[in-house]
Amino acid sequence: MASPPRSPARPQRRPQPPRRVPRPPERPVRPVRSVRPPRRPRWAMRAVTTLSVVVLASAGIGHAVMSSLDAGIARVDAFKDMKNRPRAGHGTNVLLVGTDGRDRITERDRRAYRLGGAPCHCTDTMMIVHISANRDRATVVSLPRDSYAEVPAHTDPVSGQQHGPHPIRLNAAYAEGGPQLTVRTVENMTHVKIDHYLEVDFASFMKTVDVLGGVTVCTTTPLKDSYAGLDLAAGTHTLMGGQALQYVRARHIDGASDLGRMKRQQQFLAELIDKATSSGVLLNPMRFRDVTRAVLGSVRADEGFGTDELLDLGRAMRNFSPSSSEFTTVPIGQLNYPAKGIGSTLKWDETRAAQLFSALRDDRPLTADRPEHGPAPATPVEVDPRQVRVLVANGTGTAGLAKRVDEALAATGFATTHQPVDAPAHAPHTVISYDPRWDRSARSLAAALPGAELRPVPSQGPLLKVVVGADFKDVRKVRYDDPQQPQQNVVRGNEVVCSGS
Repeated sequence: MASPPRSPARPQRRPQPPRRVPRPPERPVRPVRSVRPPRRPRWAMRAVTTLSVVVLASAGIGHAVMSSLDAGIARVDAFKDMKNRPRAGHGTNVLLVGTDGRDRITERDRRAYRLGGAPCHCTDTMMIVHISANRDRATVVSLPRDSYAEVPAHTDPVSGQQHGPHPIRLNAAYAEGGPQLTVRTVENMTHVKIDHYLEVDFASFMKTVDVLGGVTVCTTTPLKDSYAGLDLAAGTHTLMGGQALQYVRARHIDGASDLGRMKRQQQFLAELIDKATSSGVLLNPMRFRDVTRAVLGSVRADEGFGTDELLDLGRAMRNFSPSSSEFTTVPIGQLNYPAKGIGSTLKWDETRAAQLFSALRDDRPLTADRPEHGPAPATPVEVDPRQVRVLVANGTGTAGLAKRVDEALAATGFATTHQPVDAPAHAPHTVISYDPRWDRSARSLAAALPGAELRPVPSQGPLLKVVVGADFKDVRKVRYDDPQQPQQNVVRGNEVVCSGS
Protein backbone atom coordinates (compact mmCIF):
# COMPACT_ATOMS: atom_id res chain seq x y z
CA MET A 1 0.00 0.00 0.00
CA ALA A 2 1.38 3.24 -0.90
CA SER A 3 2.61 5.50 1.96
CA PRO A 4 0.83 8.78 2.41
CA PRO A 5 2.67 11.67 1.21
CA ARG A 6 4.85 13.57 3.88
CA SER A 7 4.31 17.13 4.77
CA PRO A 8 6.94 19.42 3.38
CA ALA A 9 9.85 19.87 5.76
CA ARG A 10 9.91 23.12 7.81
CA PRO A 11 12.97 25.21 7.51
CA GLN A 12 15.11 25.07 10.66
CA ARG A 13 15.57 28.35 12.66
CA ARG A 14 19.00 29.61 13.52
CA PRO A 15 19.60 29.49 17.16
CA GLN A 16 19.08 32.93 18.69
CA PRO A 17 21.44 34.26 21.31
CA PRO A 18 19.95 34.41 24.74
CA ARG A 19 18.16 37.58 25.49
CA ARG A 20 20.11 39.83 27.78
CA VAL A 21 18.41 41.69 30.54
CA PRO A 22 19.93 45.17 30.91
CA ARG A 23 21.62 45.77 34.24
CA PRO A 24 21.79 49.04 36.09
CA PRO A 25 25.06 50.91 35.50
CA GLU A 26 27.74 50.18 38.09
CA ARG A 27 29.84 52.81 39.81
CA PRO A 28 33.50 52.68 38.90
CA VAL A 29 35.63 51.11 41.62
CA ARG A 30 38.32 53.53 42.88
CA PRO A 31 41.66 52.11 43.83
CA VAL A 32 42.37 52.12 47.55
CA ARG A 33 45.01 54.76 48.43
CA SER A 34 47.35 54.61 51.36
CA VAL A 35 46.94 57.37 53.98
CA ARG A 36 49.54 60.14 53.54
CA PRO A 37 50.36 63.10 55.76
CA PRO A 38 49.10 66.47 54.51
CA ARG A 39 51.42 68.04 51.96
CA ARG A 40 53.29 71.23 52.81
CA PRO A 41 52.41 74.26 50.76
CA ARG A 42 54.82 74.80 47.96
CA TRP A 43 55.61 78.34 49.11
CA ALA A 44 56.91 77.00 52.45
CA MET A 45 59.24 74.58 50.70
CA ARG A 46 60.51 77.36 48.49
CA ALA A 47 61.09 79.63 51.48
CA VAL A 48 63.06 76.95 53.34
CA THR A 49 65.13 76.21 50.25
CA THR A 50 65.79 79.90 49.61
CA LEU A 51 66.78 80.50 53.23
CA SER A 52 69.18 77.56 53.13
CA VAL A 53 70.77 78.89 49.97
CA VAL A 54 71.08 82.39 51.43
CA VAL A 55 72.69 81.10 54.63
CA LEU A 56 75.14 78.92 52.74
CA ALA A 57 75.88 81.68 50.27
CA SER A 58 76.43 84.19 53.07
CA ALA A 59 78.83 81.84 54.82
CA GLY A 60 80.60 81.27 51.55
CA ILE A 61 80.80 84.97 50.80
CA GLY A 62 82.08 85.65 54.30
CA HIS A 63 84.83 83.08 54.08
CA ALA A 64 85.74 84.09 50.55
CA VAL A 65 85.93 87.74 51.55
CA MET A 66 87.99 86.96 54.65
CA SER A 67 90.32 84.77 52.62
CA SER A 68 90.92 87.55 50.12
CA LEU A 69 91.52 90.09 52.88
CA ASP A 70 93.79 87.72 54.75
CA ALA A 71 96.30 87.91 51.92
CA GLY A 72 96.45 91.70 52.28
CA ILE A 73 97.19 91.89 56.01
CA ALA A 74 100.64 93.21 56.80
CA ARG A 75 102.38 90.51 58.80
CA VAL A 76 104.90 90.70 61.60
CA ASP A 77 106.65 87.84 63.35
CA ALA A 78 105.98 88.98 66.91
CA PHE A 79 106.96 85.64 68.46
CA LYS A 80 110.19 84.83 66.62
CA ASP A 81 112.67 82.73 68.62
CA MET A 82 110.84 83.38 71.90
CA LYS A 83 111.75 80.99 74.72
CA ASN A 84 110.79 80.50 78.36
CA ARG A 85 107.33 81.90 77.77
CA PRO A 86 104.52 81.82 80.38
CA ARG A 87 102.32 78.74 80.43
CA ALA A 88 99.22 78.92 78.27
CA GLY A 89 96.03 79.72 80.14
CA HIS A 90 92.39 79.40 79.13
CA GLY A 91 90.85 81.66 76.53
CA THR A 92 92.69 83.88 74.06
CA ASN A 93 94.93 86.87 74.85
CA VAL A 94 95.51 89.55 72.21
CA LEU A 95 98.05 92.32 72.75
CA LEU A 96 96.46 95.34 71.09
CA VAL A 97 98.98 98.09 70.36
CA GLY A 98 98.09 101.53 69.03
CA THR A 99 100.89 103.20 67.06
CA ASP A 100 101.38 106.66 65.63
CA GLY A 101 101.44 106.09 61.87
CA ARG A 102 100.44 109.65 61.04
CA ASP A 103 102.47 109.40 57.83
CA ARG A 104 99.53 107.41 56.38
CA ILE A 105 97.12 110.33 56.89
CA THR A 106 96.56 113.09 54.35
CA GLU A 107 98.07 116.51 54.96
CA ARG A 108 94.57 118.01 55.13
CA ASP A 109 93.49 115.64 57.93
CA ARG A 110 96.76 116.13 59.77
CA ARG A 111 96.06 119.85 59.96
CA ALA A 112 92.36 119.41 60.77
CA TYR A 113 92.94 116.96 63.64
CA ARG A 114 96.17 118.41 65.05
CA LEU A 115 98.42 115.57 63.91
CA GLY A 116 101.36 117.74 62.96
CA GLY A 117 104.98 116.82 63.46
CA ALA A 118 106.99 113.86 62.32
CA PRO A 119 105.65 110.36 62.97
CA CYS A 120 107.35 108.75 65.93
CA HIS A 121 106.51 105.11 65.09
CA CYS A 122 105.96 104.57 68.79
CA THR A 123 103.19 103.00 70.86
CA ASP A 124 100.48 105.37 71.98
CA THR A 125 98.16 102.78 73.54
CA MET A 126 98.63 99.25 74.86
CA MET A 127 95.92 96.83 76.00
CA ILE A 128 95.56 93.11 76.72
CA VAL A 129 92.24 91.91 75.31
CA HIS A 130 91.21 88.57 76.82
CA ILE A 131 88.47 86.58 75.03
CA SER A 132 87.01 83.88 77.30
CA ALA A 133 87.24 80.25 76.24
CA ASN A 134 83.49 79.97 75.66
CA ARG A 135 83.51 83.26 73.72
CA ASP A 136 80.92 85.00 75.89
CA ARG A 137 83.11 87.65 77.55
CA ALA A 138 85.87 90.11 76.69
CA THR A 139 88.15 91.59 79.38
CA VAL A 140 90.23 94.63 78.45
CA VAL A 141 93.20 95.62 80.64
CA SER A 142 94.90 98.93 79.84
CA LEU A 143 98.67 99.13 80.39
CA PRO A 144 99.83 102.73 80.96
CA ARG A 145 102.51 103.68 78.48
CA ASP A 146 104.57 105.36 81.23
CA SER A 147 104.65 102.18 83.35
CA TYR A 148 108.01 101.32 84.87
CA ALA A 149 109.26 98.22 83.03
CA GLU A 150 112.41 96.14 82.62
CA VAL A 151 113.13 94.80 79.14
CA PRO A 152 114.88 91.44 78.84
CA ALA A 153 118.18 91.00 77.06
CA HIS A 154 117.75 91.40 73.31
CA THR A 155 119.44 92.17 70.02
CA ASP A 156 118.71 95.42 68.21
CA PRO A 157 116.83 94.37 65.04
CA VAL A 158 118.46 97.16 62.99
CA SER A 159 122.06 97.41 64.21
CA GLY A 160 122.46 93.89 65.56
CA GLN A 161 123.87 95.30 68.80
CA GLN A 162 123.41 93.23 71.97
CA HIS A 163 121.59 94.82 74.92
CA GLY A 164 121.33 93.47 78.43
CA PRO A 165 118.26 93.78 80.67
CA HIS A 166 117.56 97.38 81.72
CA PRO A 167 114.69 99.58 82.99
CA ILE A 168 112.58 101.68 80.60
CA ARG A 169 109.10 103.12 80.24
CA LEU A 170 106.83 100.46 78.80
CA ASN A 171 106.16 102.25 75.51
CA ALA A 172 109.91 102.47 74.84
CA ALA A 173 110.08 98.69 74.31
CA TYR A 174 108.57 99.12 70.86
CA ALA A 175 111.10 101.77 69.87
CA GLU A 176 114.00 99.54 71.03
CA GLY A 177 112.95 96.19 69.65
CA GLY A 178 109.62 96.44 67.84
CA PRO A 179 106.73 94.02 68.37
CA GLN A 180 108.94 91.14 69.55
CA LEU A 181 110.50 93.05 72.42
CA THR A 182 107.11 94.56 73.28
CA VAL A 183 105.53 91.11 73.59
CA ARG A 184 108.47 89.75 75.61
CA THR A 185 108.37 92.73 77.99
CA VAL A 186 104.60 92.45 78.56
CA GLU A 187 104.82 88.70 79.15
CA ASN A 188 107.68 89.18 81.64
CA MET A 189 105.66 91.78 83.55
CA THR A 190 102.29 90.03 83.54
CA HIS A 191 103.17 86.31 83.26
CA VAL A 192 100.29 86.11 80.78
CA LYS A 193 101.00 84.30 77.51
CA ILE A 194 100.12 86.46 74.51
CA ASP A 195 98.43 84.42 71.77
CA HIS A 196 98.09 87.11 69.11
CA TYR A 197 99.54 90.53 68.32
CA LEU A 198 97.51 93.26 66.62
CA GLU A 199 98.92 96.69 65.78
CA VAL A 200 96.49 99.49 64.82
CA ASP A 201 97.52 102.95 63.61
CA PHE A 202 95.71 106.28 63.31
CA ALA A 203 94.50 105.65 59.75
CA SER A 204 92.99 102.25 60.59
CA PHE A 205 91.22 103.69 63.62
CA MET A 206 89.66 106.55 61.65
CA LYS A 207 88.50 104.27 58.82
CA THR A 208 86.89 101.84 61.24
CA VAL A 209 84.85 104.57 62.96
CA ASP A 210 83.79 106.06 59.62
CA VAL A 211 82.62 102.74 58.14
CA LEU A 212 80.50 102.14 61.26
CA GLY A 213 78.81 105.49 60.73
CA GLY A 214 80.36 107.11 63.79
CA VAL A 215 80.40 106.24 67.48
CA THR A 216 78.38 107.94 70.22
CA VAL A 217 80.09 109.34 73.32
CA CYS A 218 78.66 111.34 76.19
CA THR A 219 80.16 113.55 78.84
CA THR A 220 78.74 115.38 81.83
CA THR A 221 81.46 118.01 81.57
CA PRO A 222 82.97 119.95 78.65
CA LEU A 223 86.10 118.31 77.21
CA LYS A 224 88.71 120.61 75.76
CA ASP A 225 92.31 119.83 74.84
CA SER A 226 94.11 122.40 72.71
CA TYR A 227 96.95 119.95 72.00
CA ALA A 228 94.69 117.31 70.46
CA GLY A 229 92.18 119.86 69.12
CA LEU A 230 89.29 118.33 71.06
CA ASP A 231 86.45 120.68 72.00
CA LEU A 232 83.22 118.96 73.13
CA ALA A 233 80.42 120.55 75.10
CA ALA A 234 78.72 118.58 77.86
CA GLY A 235 76.18 116.18 76.40
CA THR A 236 76.00 113.40 73.82
CA HIS A 237 77.91 113.47 70.53
CA THR A 238 78.35 111.20 67.52
CA LEU A 239 82.02 111.29 66.54
CA MET A 240 83.34 110.37 63.12
CA GLY A 241 86.87 109.11 62.51
CA GLY A 242 88.95 112.27 62.89
CA GLN A 243 87.10 113.66 65.90
CA ALA A 244 87.05 110.21 67.50
CA LEU A 245 90.84 110.09 67.17
CA GLN A 246 91.06 113.44 68.97
CA TYR A 247 88.84 112.05 71.73
CA VAL A 248 90.95 108.95 72.42
CA ARG A 249 94.27 110.84 72.13
CA ALA A 250 93.41 113.79 74.40
CA ARG A 251 95.48 113.75 77.59
CA HIS A 252 95.52 117.43 78.64
CA ILE A 253 91.88 117.71 79.75
CA ASP A 254 92.49 117.38 83.48
CA GLY A 255 95.18 116.42 85.95
CA ALA A 256 94.62 112.72 85.24
CA SER A 257 96.75 112.88 82.08
CA ASP A 258 97.31 109.37 80.68
CA LEU A 259 95.11 107.66 83.31
CA GLY A 260 92.17 109.87 82.36
CA ARG A 261 92.80 109.22 78.69
CA MET A 262 92.73 105.45 79.25
CA LYS A 263 89.31 105.74 80.89
CA ARG A 264 88.00 107.60 77.85
CA GLN A 265 89.56 104.97 75.58
CA GLN A 266 87.81 102.21 77.53
CA GLN A 267 84.50 104.06 77.31
CA PHE A 268 85.00 104.56 73.57
CA LEU A 269 85.84 100.89 73.05
CA ALA A 270 82.68 99.90 74.94
CA GLU A 271 80.65 102.20 72.67
CA LEU A 272 82.42 100.74 69.63
CA ILE A 273 81.48 97.19 70.69
CA ASP A 274 77.91 98.34 71.32
CA LYS A 275 77.70 99.92 67.86
CA ALA A 276 79.17 96.87 66.10
CA THR A 277 76.93 94.36 67.89
CA SER A 278 73.68 96.36 67.79
CA SER A 279 73.88 97.66 64.21
CA GLY A 280 73.78 94.26 62.53
CA VAL A 281 77.32 94.54 61.15
CA LEU A 282 78.27 91.09 62.40
CA LEU A 283 75.17 89.47 60.89
CA ASN A 284 75.57 91.02 57.45
CA PRO A 285 78.43 89.48 55.47
CA MET A 286 78.82 92.50 53.20
CA ARG A 287 78.89 95.04 56.03
CA PHE A 288 81.21 92.76 57.98
CA ARG A 289 83.43 92.74 54.90
CA ASP A 290 83.46 96.56 54.73
CA VAL A 291 84.32 96.97 58.41
CA THR A 292 86.96 94.24 58.29
CA ARG A 293 88.48 95.70 55.14
CA ALA A 294 88.71 99.11 56.83
CA VAL A 295 90.36 97.62 59.91
CA LEU A 296 92.75 95.31 58.10
CA GLY A 297 93.75 97.88 55.52
CA SER A 298 96.31 99.44 57.82
CA VAL A 299 97.09 97.01 60.62
CA ARG A 300 99.89 94.58 61.32
CA ALA A 301 99.18 91.17 62.82
CA ASP A 302 101.09 88.05 63.73
CA GLU A 303 101.26 85.16 61.30
CA GLY A 304 98.64 83.13 63.18
CA PHE A 305 95.97 85.82 63.14
CA GLY A 306 94.15 84.90 59.92
CA THR A 307 90.82 84.07 58.30
CA ASP A 308 89.67 81.45 60.79
CA GLU A 309 90.48 83.67 63.78
CA LEU A 310 88.65 86.63 62.26
CA LEU A 311 85.53 84.60 61.51
CA ASP A 312 85.63 82.99 64.94
CA LEU A 313 85.88 86.39 66.59
CA GLY A 314 83.05 87.75 64.43
CA ARG A 315 80.79 84.80 65.30
CA ALA A 316 81.57 85.14 69.00
CA MET A 317 80.75 88.85 69.05
CA ARG A 318 77.32 88.30 67.47
CA ASN A 319 76.03 87.39 70.92
CA PHE A 320 77.92 90.16 72.66
CA SER A 321 76.25 93.06 74.43
CA PRO A 322 77.83 95.92 76.39
CA SER A 323 77.53 93.85 79.57
CA SER A 324 79.64 91.12 77.91
CA SER A 325 82.73 93.31 78.16
CA GLU A 326 84.64 94.52 81.21
CA PHE A 327 87.38 97.13 81.47
CA THR A 328 90.09 98.00 83.95
CA THR A 329 93.56 99.50 84.24
CA VAL A 330 96.47 97.62 85.77
CA PRO A 331 96.65 98.62 89.47
CA ILE A 332 99.07 101.50 90.14
CA GLY A 333 100.96 101.52 93.41
CA GLN A 334 102.88 104.79 93.00
CA LEU A 335 102.51 107.78 90.74
CA ASN A 336 105.59 109.75 89.69
CA TYR A 337 107.93 106.88 90.57
CA PRO A 338 111.48 108.15 89.90
CA ALA A 339 113.66 105.88 87.74
CA LYS A 340 117.33 106.65 87.22
CA GLY A 341 118.06 107.72 83.66
CA ILE A 342 114.36 107.62 82.75
CA GLY A 343 112.53 110.16 84.87
CA SER A 344 109.03 109.93 86.28
CA THR A 345 107.16 106.64 85.74
CA LEU A 346 104.15 104.72 87.07
CA LYS A 347 104.94 101.85 89.43
CA TRP A 348 102.49 98.95 89.41
CA ASP A 349 100.99 97.57 92.63
CA GLU A 350 102.68 94.17 92.43
CA THR A 351 100.24 92.30 94.69
CA ARG A 352 97.03 93.55 93.09
CA ALA A 353 98.48 93.34 89.58
CA ALA A 354 99.39 89.69 90.20
CA GLN A 355 95.80 88.99 91.27
CA LEU A 356 94.47 90.65 88.13
CA PHE A 357 96.68 88.72 85.73
CA SER A 358 96.02 85.47 87.60
CA ALA A 359 92.32 85.98 86.83
CA LEU A 360 93.13 86.39 83.14
CA ARG A 361 95.19 83.19 83.07
CA ASP A 362 92.41 81.27 84.80
CA ASP A 363 89.73 82.80 82.54
CA ARG A 364 87.83 84.24 85.50
CA PRO A 365 85.62 87.32 85.06
CA LEU A 366 86.67 90.37 87.03
CA THR A 367 83.05 91.35 87.81
CA ALA A 368 81.80 87.91 88.87
CA ASP A 369 80.72 89.22 92.28
CA ARG A 370 78.35 91.81 90.78
CA PRO A 371 74.89 91.04 89.36
CA GLU A 372 74.72 91.71 85.62
CA HIS A 373 71.51 93.70 85.90
CA GLY A 374 72.04 95.64 89.08
CA PRO A 375 71.12 99.23 89.94
CA ALA A 376 72.01 102.02 87.54
CA PRO A 377 75.68 103.04 87.84
CA ALA A 378 76.59 106.33 89.47
CA THR A 379 77.12 109.32 87.17
CA PRO A 380 80.67 110.74 87.23
CA VAL A 381 80.98 114.42 88.18
CA GLU A 382 83.84 116.90 88.00
CA VAL A 383 83.58 118.31 91.54
CA ASP A 384 83.63 116.29 94.75
CA PRO A 385 80.02 116.45 96.05
CA ARG A 386 81.37 116.92 99.57
CA GLN A 387 82.54 120.37 98.48
CA VAL A 388 79.16 121.40 97.04
CA ARG A 389 76.88 123.17 99.56
CA VAL A 390 73.15 122.89 98.79
CA LEU A 391 69.93 124.41 100.18
CA VAL A 392 66.71 122.62 99.16
CA ALA A 393 63.33 124.35 98.88
CA ASN A 394 59.91 122.78 98.23
CA GLY A 395 58.13 124.35 95.25
CA THR A 396 55.23 121.88 95.27
CA GLY A 397 52.26 121.11 97.47
CA THR A 398 53.69 117.73 98.48
CA ALA A 399 54.44 117.84 102.18
CA GLY A 400 57.92 116.67 103.17
CA LEU A 401 59.28 116.53 99.60
CA ALA A 402 62.11 118.98 100.27
CA LYS A 403 63.24 116.92 103.27
CA ARG A 404 63.35 113.73 101.18
CA VAL A 405 65.35 115.44 98.42
CA ASP A 406 67.74 116.93 101.01
CA GLU A 407 68.36 113.48 102.49
CA ALA A 408 68.80 111.84 99.06
CA LEU A 409 71.35 114.46 97.98
CA ALA A 410 73.22 114.03 101.27
CA ALA A 411 73.23 110.25 100.76
CA THR A 412 75.04 110.62 97.43
CA GLY A 413 77.62 112.94 99.00
CA PHE A 414 76.43 116.55 98.71
CA ALA A 415 76.89 118.94 101.63
CA THR A 416 73.24 119.84 102.18
CA THR A 417 72.12 122.21 104.93
CA HIS A 418 69.73 119.60 106.41
CA GLN A 419 67.32 122.53 106.86
CA PRO A 420 64.92 122.45 103.86
CA VAL A 421 62.53 125.34 103.38
CA ASP A 422 59.37 126.12 101.42
CA ALA A 423 59.66 128.10 98.19
CA PRO A 424 57.69 131.38 98.05
CA ALA A 425 55.71 130.23 95.01
CA HIS A 426 54.66 127.09 93.14
CA ALA A 427 57.37 125.85 90.75
CA PRO A 428 56.41 123.80 87.67
CA HIS A 429 60.09 122.93 87.01
CA THR A 430 63.02 122.04 89.25
CA VAL A 431 65.55 124.90 89.21
CA ILE A 432 69.17 125.10 90.44
CA SER A 433 70.25 128.67 91.18
CA TYR A 434 74.00 129.22 91.31
CA ASP A 435 76.71 131.84 91.19
CA PRO A 436 78.51 131.62 87.80
CA ARG A 437 81.80 131.41 89.66
CA TRP A 438 80.66 127.98 90.92
CA ASP A 439 79.44 126.66 87.56
CA ARG A 440 81.35 123.35 87.84
CA SER A 441 79.66 122.68 91.19
CA ALA A 442 76.29 123.48 89.62
CA ARG A 443 76.87 121.00 86.79
CA SER A 444 77.82 118.33 89.31
CA LEU A 445 74.60 118.96 91.23
CA ALA A 446 72.57 118.92 88.01
CA ALA A 447 73.92 115.43 87.28
CA ALA A 448 72.09 114.27 90.42
CA LEU A 449 68.84 116.03 89.40
CA PRO A 450 68.12 114.99 85.79
CA GLY A 451 66.06 117.58 83.91
CA ALA A 452 66.73 120.39 86.38
CA GLU A 453 67.17 123.90 84.93
CA LEU A 454 70.43 125.71 85.65
CA ARG A 455 69.83 129.40 86.42
CA PRO A 456 72.88 131.63 87.00
CA VAL A 457 72.48 134.27 89.73
CA PRO A 458 75.49 136.61 90.02
CA SER A 459 76.77 137.31 93.53
CA GLN A 460 74.76 134.44 95.06
CA GLY A 461 77.92 132.99 96.57
CA PRO A 462 79.04 129.39 97.00
CA LEU A 463 75.68 128.11 98.35
CA LEU A 464 73.61 126.45 95.59
CA LYS A 465 69.81 126.58 95.89
CA VAL A 466 67.46 123.90 94.58
CA VAL A 467 63.75 124.60 94.17
CA VAL A 468 62.05 121.23 93.75
CA GLY A 469 59.37 121.59 91.07
CA ALA A 470 56.35 119.58 89.99
CA ASP A 471 58.43 117.75 87.36
CA PHE A 472 60.83 116.27 89.94
CA LYS A 473 61.33 112.50 89.59
CA ASP A 474 64.25 111.30 91.64
CA VAL A 475 67.84 111.90 92.77
CA ARG A 476 70.51 110.08 90.77
CA LYS A 477 73.66 108.78 92.44
CA VAL A 478 76.92 110.45 91.44
CA ARG A 479 80.58 109.63 91.95
CA TYR A 480 83.74 111.68 91.92
CA ASP A 481 87.00 110.23 90.60
CA ASP A 482 89.95 112.21 91.87
CA PRO A 483 92.17 112.84 88.80
CA GLN A 484 95.24 112.89 91.04
CA GLN A 485 94.59 109.36 92.30
CA PRO A 486 94.91 106.22 90.16
CA GLN A 487 91.66 104.33 89.75
CA GLN A 488 91.72 100.57 89.38
CA ASN A 489 88.00 99.88 89.51
CA VAL A 490 86.52 97.40 87.05
CA VAL A 491 83.51 98.46 84.99
CA ARG A 492 81.22 96.61 82.62
CA GLY A 493 80.58 98.02 79.18
CA ASN A 494 76.92 98.71 79.99
CA GLU A 495 78.05 100.89 82.93
CA VAL A 496 80.03 103.31 80.74
CA VAL A 497 78.12 103.45 77.45
CA CYS A 498 75.80 106.41 77.01
CA SER A 499 72.65 104.27 77.25
CA GLY A 500 73.75 103.17 80.71
CA SER A 501 74.92 106.52 81.99
